[in-house]
Amino acid sequence: MKKIFVILLIILVIMIAAPLAGMFLKVSFSDFAAVLKDDEVINSIVLTLRASLWSTLAALAVGVPASFVLARYDFYGKKIIEGLIDIPVIVPHTAAGIALLTVLGRKSLFGQITGISLMGTEAAISIGMFFVSVPFLINHVKTGFRLIDERYEKVAGTLGASNTQTFMLISLPLVKKSILSGSVMMWARGISEFGAVAILAYHPMVASVLIYDRYESFGLDSARPVAVLLITVCLIIFVTLRVIEHKSGKSGR
Repeated sequence: MKKIFVILLIILVIMIAAPLAGMFLKVSFSDFAAVLKDDEVINSIVLTLRASLWSTLAALAVGVPASFVLARYDFYGKKIIEGLIDIPVIVPHTAAGIALLTVLGRKSLFGQITGISLMGTEAAISIGMFFVSVPFLINHVKTGFRLIDERYEKVAGTLGASNTQTFMLISLPLVKKSILSGSVMMWARGISEFGAVAILAYHPMVASVLIYDRYESFGLDSARPVAVLLITVCLIIFVTLRVIEHKSGKSGR
């Protein structure tokens, strides 16, 4: 049984690694160096990382308390709310972009009342990333809260801690690994988003849109070095974050 599982694992690794390796091998050093000097590419990657970070921080502010409520309390309509939160994962993201455009566009109720146009702004990009990736954070953190032994929280209550103190000093530290893992997943998903962001803000271009634009305009050879650079940056960032997460998990034992 073990040998079969190991073989299946190797097959899985090959299926993921082979396309990436093939792409990296196709990019010459001169092409990669040229991309590193391309201001449009660098600005696009920085914008992508920054906008996804804003969406993740916003999700932490609302998603962690929401996850606690969903993990701890039963109430009428809870399953409907949980299903609603999961919808962005399964809805085609071009459809998600159209839905957001309907709410945030110039002719929407929001646009008419406020006179604010978010289209083509970094805020619109962050909103698109938030919409499609927030389920990853909420579900990770919700699972973390459900795995906590509630006796710790009850003991804190018997010692005179308020609900707020119990949440801040007991519950949150116990789910820090789930929060970090969920944040990493959400940030990663935001960085990779294309459909919703392309509809909300084709310009300024995030990395995924720039790669598509160069492929459509100039072909595969032009798009490939940009894709390699984005993947390299993401690998460095997320391997680092996973190491931090692993160390955090060990220190919390």
